[in-house]
Amino acid sequence: MPTRLDVFIDRMVSQRACLDYAIAETDALAGPVFELGLGNGRTYHHLRHRVQGRDIFVFERAVGAHPDSVPPADRTILGDVRETLPAAVRRFGPAASLIHADLGGHNPEKNDAFARLVSPLVEPLLAPGGMMVSSDRMYFDALSELALPEGAVPGRCFVYRRT
Repeated sequence: MPTRLDVFIDRMVSQRACLDYAIAETDALAGPVFELGLGNGRTYHHLRHRVQGRDIFVFERAVGAHPDSVPPADRTILGDVRETLPAAVRRFGPAASLIHADLGGHNPEKNDAFARLVSPLVEPLLAPGGMMVSSDRMYFDALSELALPEGAVPGRCFVYRRT
């Protein structure tokens, strides 16, 4: 049985592998990148160093990240994603080249319920060919789940593409 440390390491390794794969796969797309949930800012920091030529917008309730991982104010969208994602659809339309979400907590049932709630709010933001990387399984009508890239651990990260 894996320890909590094992589960955390698998999640981090998978997140990096999936993000790097999705960044490379969407490199030719011009649309913005959306980071749903800033937390400590580790994945935003990673995106900022790996994504070239695309704006990165962060959706967060309140910024409390490490100081070197705080996005610029004009690319920070504050509030509850149940309100900010529908507003983003009106603002951006289906333009996002990449969306990353790490919104869950430690309760699998709550995470699944939240994923079911947020999936239809995320789906209309993704551009054709755009990709979604999530720490939780999502529930989409128009996105296809992809096989995980090398290095990712099954069940620790999920990758989707709008075809």
